[in-house]
Amino acid sequence: MLKPRAVWALGTMSGTSLDGVDAAMLRTDGEVIFTFGDSAYRPYEADERTTIRAVLGAWPGDAGLEAAAEVVETAHAAVLAGFEGAEIIGFHGQTLAHDPRGRGTHQIGDGQVLAEVLGVPVVSDFRSSDVALGGEGAPLAPFFHFACAKWIGAEAPVAFLNLGGVGNLTWVDPSKTNPEDDGALLAFDTGPANAPVNDLMTKRLGQGFDKGGALALSGQADAAVVAGFLDDAYFYRMPPKSLDRDSFTGLSAAVDALSDADAAATLTACAVAAVARGMEHCPIPPARLLVCGGGRHNAALMAGLGAALPCVVEPVEAVGLNGDMLEAQAFAFLAVRVARGLPTSCPSTTGGGAAVGGGTVSTPAGRVPRA
Repeated sequence: MLKPRAVWALGTMSGTSLDGVDAAMLRTDGEVIFTFGDSAYRPYEADERTTIRAVLGAWPGDAGLEAAAEVVETAHAAVLAGFEGAEIIGFHGQTLAHDPRGRGTHQIGDGQVLAEVLGVPVVSDFRSSDVALGGEGAPLAPFFHFACAKWIGAEAPVAFLNLGGVGNLTWVDPSKTNPEDDGALLAFDTGPANAPVNDLMTKRLGQGFDKGGALALSGQADAAVVAGFLDDAYFYRMPPKSLDRDSFTGLSAAVDALSDADAAATLTACAVAAVARGMEHCPIPPARLLVCGGGRHNAALMAGLGAALPCVVEPVEAVGLNGDMLEAQAFAFLAVRVARGLPTSCPSTTGGGAAVGGGTVSTPAGRVPRA
């Protein structure tokens, strides 16, 4: 087990938007952020994205997983090999399916493979332990968001919103000492974010995403579709709660008859409406909402949030954080917590029965981890 000391950790994230692999260094003891290090991004090539997309929704034993896992491992190894000085790596893998109340959660990518290739201990499989104890297994960044709130010197409650394929919200009370303390955190998935728009762009225009939200800005949202979307049972559930990337498959069909621009505007409006509904669960309204993930580059999405919410909405760069790398940094942070035996989730973030320290540590053959 890693002793309480500051180490350079390297984290990765490949999200449900399937754009590529983020990697970032962080110096931390798993409780405090000391400094941020270098970062890098490796996009998936079109054929790699196709291979992964073909197995979205798949479970262990289904066809096509071996080829997809090889793509994920190769892409991660390529970007991670460009870093020096990491003592531990946090490898999230690629989520294919997430059904915590049913079949569980499924990420592909073998941590042991990366440990052997890179010669560094790798922590992976962050979600399974939480799911096994009745938790949602997601979101997992909230403990890192708590540390970020401390790092920026927040004195009043603040919220972090990650807009990836799915949106997730973390409300933080920075007056608390530890993330697992009562009242320190509330976290949950708000609803679909970029995934429906990305799928629309891929299907209709052969593009991976709506760059800058330009298409959505040129269209008109269909209010009836948005209202029907908000009537889904998910929005009546109390948090913590989580979603699979494809939990709202009917949403794509709901915009089939709309023009490209109106469909993009409608799907973007749904993402905004889901966040607005989710903000109603915050114990105390946050002073500001700090946005990370690819969605913060979408002007239509950000303008919609600014109009719909009663608090300041701004990208995390406004407080000196890197919104493209926050999730990769989170898994660097969580890797150190796993190695120290500290919890990585708790009842208020995933709904599990207790604070849980998930993750599996893979060590290169013949190497003894440093204490």
